[in-house]
Amino acid sequence: MAYPFQLGFQDATSPIMEELLHFHDHALMIVFLISSLVLYLISVMLTTNLTHTSTMDAQEVETIWTILPAIILIMIALPSLRILYMMDEINNPYLTVKTLGHQWYWSYEYSDYEDLTFDSYMIPTQELKPGELRLLEVDNRVVLPMELTIRMLISSEDVLHSWAIPSLGLKTDAIPGRLNQTTLMSTRPGLYYGQCSEICGSNHSFMPIVLELVPLKFFEKWSSSTL
Repeated sequence: MAYPFQLGFQDATSPIMEELLHFHDHALMIVFLISSLVLYLISVMLTTNLTHTSTMDAQEVETIWTILPAIILIMIALPSLRILYMMDEINNPYLTVKTLGHQWYWSYEYSDYEDLTFDSYMIPTQELKPGELRLLEVDNRVVLPMELTIRMLISSEDVLHSWAIPSLGLKTDAIPGRLNQTTLMSTRPGLYYGQCSEICGSNHSFMPIVLELVPLKFFEKWSSSTL
């Protein structure tokens, strides 16, 4: 999860988030190089006399400043499209979990199990135990197996919500009457926090999401004890 005064992204926990971080660094480097070039040209034009003004009208210069931006856009677009297709791809999910947004809590239904459903409310500040995080802890965590593909079906029963887990690279809108789909896979166990990322009313800030990713044998033990 994020720490105070953090400026960058959270540590990647899924392959998709790792790809997003690499793409971010790739795009940021291109922006840095373009900014450096523009700053250099401005400084040169302000501090030197133009002795070869005829070059500014040359056909070669116009060709370069037309083709070069197109090449840069292609360098940005190709990795971006690759990641978009990776995020939409679903390969034989091990588990399907249906998520419904309400004002102002989440409900979860494990579609592969009978009667494994629960609501997840934020724990009020006065009921927090030592070490628990204010505005982020919930009474019922979503327990999922790690290193396995999980399909999330996300919808809403009232207004627009958004189910977001930054460290997993997930952000999917919960829309009434529409069933959106996304996948997640964690490469390591742990607790992963998120929040509703769509302004949904007065208690929008009090809809946290907590995923508890555990090895498969612990997940099976939890599911059998919950049923």
